[in-house]
Amino acid sequence: MKVIDHINNAKKTLFTFEILPPLKGQNIQHIYNNIDPLMEFKPPFINVTYHREELIYKRLESGLLEPKVVKKRPGTVGICAALMNKYHVDPVPHILCGGFTKEDTENALIDLDFLGIENVLALRGDSMKNETYFVPEKGGHNFAHELVSQIQGMNEGEYLDEELQNKSQTNFSIGVAGYPEKHFEATSLNMDIRYLKEKVEAGADYIVTQLFFDNKKYFEFVKKCREAGITCPIIPGIKPIATKKHLTVIPHQFFVDIPDELALEVIKCKDNKAVRQVGVEWAIQQSKELLDFGVPVLHYYSMGKSDNIYNVAKELF
Repeated sequence: MKVIDHINNAKKTLFTFEILPPLKGQNIQHIYNNIDPLMEFKPPFINVTYHREELIYKRLESGLLEPKVVKKRPGTVGICAALMNKYHVDPVPHILCGGFTKEDTENALIDLDFLGIENVLALRGDSMKNETYFVPEKGGHNFAHELVSQIQGMNEGEYLDEELQNKSQTNFSIGVAGYPEKHFEATSLNMDIRYLKEKVEAGADYIVTQLFFDNKKYFEFVKKCREAGITCPIIPGIKPIATKKHLTVIPHQFFVDIPDELALEVIKCKDNKAVRQVGVEWAIQQSKELLDFGVPVLHYYSMGKSDNIYNVAKELF
């Protein structure tokens, strides 16, 4: 079933989460071990991230550095198929602009369609670590709204090769990302929402937000989106803080603020076990307030571990 249909048919707020493919060399049991406890809360869909290639440098015996392109977390499509088979839930694979030509994108969508997967989350993706700014693949998309347009085009039977005969239509529900504290490259939140509206107008059915810790920023973001004419569901993304290191890593990696009240509670903790409990309690209060606001879905970023998400969900669902 499509994500948008799950939302429209739901009589209460849904519980969902996002998982990362395991590192290359690990098996899928690592994923199952983290998902199994969360199935108690009946998630109708599960997001599966896609990780583009990275450029690393290997030192040769001569002392010179040899560049090598690697993909550390392969397996998004395979994991989606496994989730459908094992849990009978709808997977939502992430599709990126970065690292894909338009033909690569078309072929990936064909594979997903063959598997009966009806949902994708369309993202521009980050730049490679050796790039100052995002650089699209030659023959690829520069912006997420272009990617959404290609997916929507396939939903209407449009393929890159216009001479194909008997073309079938795909049937994807398309999600896109929103940023309550604005995308770090946007000049302002208002401009960022203009770009978000382009993605919705190109064919997106719903929005999933970047993680945030201050609900006021989400509420203001939703208000601005509605004023801009964006009417589709806006799903809040939540991540419980789990380590003291997160106080510096999360703002740097995700370009979001951590409220002083939360930061001070984390700083007072004697160890990361205590930090994890603080993170759970904060996420519970966040979630309760969002439930009162009437959000369609509470979406949690697990980052590979699920015990804290379980402890949040058992208080709410």
